[in-house]
Amino acid sequence: MNKILYIVLISLFSLTIISCSGDKEESTTDTTVPTTVPTDTTSPTVSSVSTTADNQSSVSITDNITVTFSEAMHTRYITTSTSDTNCAGTIRVSSDNFSTCVKMSSGSGWIPGSNSNKTFTLDPSDNLTYSTTYKTRVTTGVKDVAGNTLSSQYETSTGFKTLGVFVAVGSSGNIVISTNNGSSFDNSTSGTTNHFLGITYDNGSFTSVGYPGMIRTSSDGITWTSRTSGLSNYQIGVTHGNGTLVAVGSGGTIITSSDGITWTSRTSGTSTDIRGGSYGNNTFVVVGGNGIIFTSSDGTTWTSRTSGISTHFNRVTFGNDTFVAVALSGKIVRSTDNGTTWGNATSPTGNHLRSIVYGNNTFVAVGDSGNILRSTDNGSSFDNTTSPTANHLYAVGFGNNNFIAGGASGNILRSSDNGSSWDNVTSPTTVQHSDIIFSE
Repeated sequence: MNKILYIVLISLFSLTIISCSGDKEESTTDTTVPTTVPTDTTSPTVSSVSTTADNQSSVSITDNITVTFSEAMHTRYITTSTSDTNCAGTIRVSSDNFSTCVKMSSGSGWIPGSNSNKTFTLDPSDNLTYSTTYKTRVTTGVKDVAGNTLSSQYETSTGFKTLGVFVAVGSSGNIVISTNNGSSFDNSTSGTTNHFLGITYDNGSFTSVGYPGMIRTSSDGITWTSRTSGLSNYQIGVTHGNGTLVAVGSGGTIITSSDGITWTSRTSGTSTDIRGGSYGNNTFVVVGGNGIIFTSSDGTTWTSRTSGISTHFNRVTFGNDTFVAVALSGKIVRSTDNGTTWGNATSPTGNHLRSIVYGNNTFVAVGDSGNILRSTDNGSSFDNTTSPTANHLYAVGFGNNNFIAGGASGNILRSSDNGSSWDNVTSPTTVQHSDIIFSE
């Protein structure tokens, strides 16, 4: 009996060992599928390109440009041009369709990142140019941290435009400048005490004229360079069109230049003072004493026109296919056929009118005793508007939806509602303003 029990116990013990052995073998066998980390193959995109300005059409010339991506980028591949104006690097900023690019200030060429290396800020090495449109290009050379490049080159469609500047010139070499739409003005150093009488802006440069035969140019309205006119008489006005500068002055003087540096005398056919000029529809129009008007298609050859008045003209402007000229004793004439024929416009004043400008479908003229006139019917008729000064006004300019007028005793006025109402602006000078231009 004991022997049988012993055999049974041995058998059960053996079965237990076999069973445990089987469990052990099963537990050591890994039947799960291994887990792998997916590879990032998604191309990054440009989320935005901007400056700090709320309005990308009024960007400060000292502003920076910020580029933001959809994901973290590899900083080694975020580069720009820092040694010259050649278009190098993976992020480029240009005002001439990338023939040249803005030189940036980062010495290494790499652009520091922020926002977990999603955002990169470009700092131009010098001020940008006034009233200039810049575009930004991001090449496929940029890479995210996984090594993915842009699927295609990115370029801003409209870009951003820098804010323009008002520059007023006047007696004793005085120049004042406004970089905030005429809200305030600061003095600029001209380097002369001679009187300035006229100013224009073209192709990134200001050109101002005066006497005796004075011409000075500037790219920013702050630093001015003297140019040789070859004349000793005074230049009263200057305008531009189709790549040509035309300056006019005493004794029927007309001189032209393609760059503001070298000037050539032209024959006007008169010895009467020419006091102002304008350009529109491929035509130059200049006006002067005794009601004279001349037109030219190229600034070289001039044709006399009949104005219908013998009063001295002071200035002429162009807008909406119409030339309008103002004269002494409140006289105003207009032409709708490119200066060939002229007719009288309705004027509400007998005061001498000194200057006129066009903007936002409105002609604004200024004159003696603070007189300000405006026309909204293409210069056919003018109405008086309330002026906050009794000082003579000799100059008026328009830019960025603002009219700016200047005159005796350094007086400066500003209108932001198309000349309907005007406010005094604090002036840094007490000398007369003779002409005003906006850089656009």
